Amino acid sequence: MREKTTNVIITEIARKKIVQARAGVIALPKVAGMAFGDGGVNAEGEIIPPVEGQITLGHELYRKPIDGYSFPEETVCRYECTLLESELVDEEISEIGLYDADGDILCIKTFKRKGKDADVEQTYVLDDIF
Repeated sequence: MREKTTNVIITEIARKKIVQARAGVIALPKVAGMAFGDGGVNAEGEIIPPVEGQITLGHELYRKPIDGYSFPEETVCRYECTLLESELVDEEISEIGLYDADGDILCIKTFKRKGKDADVEQTYVLDDIF
């Protein structure tokens, strides 16, 4: 059994869409991209855990289509998204989220600040675990 990941939530809208798709009421929109923000920590740099009912990042800066996905386990989809050298330069990223083709945030993960330099690419990975 996988260890529980901290500082991450599946949003209410994502859970609602999954339940409706299982019932055949809607077709589940695919994951389209990753959202990046700097609102995952407080002024002291302490991680702010996402809370139940949260549907947006604390402070979204940028959205980008995912690079791709893989299935490291049968019940895990791993999404990857790379920020290029020119993207989010000098920002301190502390939260990410997956969004779907409707533009809805599906999950939110917060973490310590990650500075983004102009000469560096950063790849972010987020596992969707069932």
